[in-house]
Amino acid sequence: IVPQSDGGSRKRKQDSAQSQKTEGHESDDISSCPLISAFKTFQLELDTKHDKYERLVKISRDITIESKRTIFLLHRVTSVPSTEELLTESEVKLDGVRQKIRQVAEELRGEDLYQFHRAFTLGIQEYVEAVSFQHFIKHRSLISLEEVNCRLVFLNGDKSEEKGIPSEKQGPQALTFQVTPTDYLLGVADLTGELMRMCISSVGNGDIDTPFQVGQFLRQIHDGFSYIGNTGPYEVSKKLHTLKQSLGKVEDACYTLRVRGSEMPKHMLADVFSSRAALLDPEDGVA
Repeated sequence: IVPQSDGGSRKRKQDSAQSQKTEGHESDDISSCPLISAFKTFQLELDTKHDKYERLVKISRDITIESKRTIFLLHRVTSVPSTEELLTESEVKLDGVRQKIRQVAEELRGEDLYQFHRAFTLGIQEYVEAVSFQHFIKHRSLISLEEVNCRLVFLNGDKSEEKGIPSEKQGPQALTFQVTPTDYLLGVADLTGELMRMCISSVGNGDIDTPFQVGQFLRQIHDGFSYIGNTGPYEVSKKLHTLKQSLGKVEDACYTLRVRGSEMPKHMLADVFSSRAALLDPEDGVA
């Protein structure tokens, strides 16, 4: 029997060559297809936005950490003899936080802020809480949204000098970041918890005036949030419950000071406040 391997192998080679040519033509057709090109462009845009989103999340975490450290530093105001050095140190820390916010502004240059808002909103809220806490310690008042945004204007004259072009010829270039009203309101709502803690700490250190100042201030904030009610963003209505709890604890402290303040030593008042605050009804924030 004579094997017929030559004819069969020759046919297989011809089939494979034809299939390779067909695949080559199909790949060329696919690469030149306008629909495929459009989807490749979409893929590149989505990958770019995803990478930017992840960078903003990392920057927001740094802003949150540094803002919390500033708040912890400011809580020492009730135990230090002079507040000037403490406020100066807190301003240095807040300047570092603003440099982080500048990185956010650079990432958002030419972009729609609300496309990436969820990536950095928590950090901005924490910054508003820290800067408003510092402002209350200085002036016993609430910082406005306009004042917050005025501190987030950055000049870009340094980068023009690095490229060999004098900044005097180019002129100052301003890079701004605008805190949204919702982030501002959420930051102020978180401020009430820090003021409640400062109130209790101040009583433990013999400061009787601060609780009444804080109580009056918190009542004004509560009245303002009550005007918003359910007409504002959903997050704001959620914060209103915590605000009521903080106000209830401060009012309870003021009541104890006014009624029982003359009956016990000052160093025992903080323990009384802590025990009474634990008995507050979690549903409505009142005893």
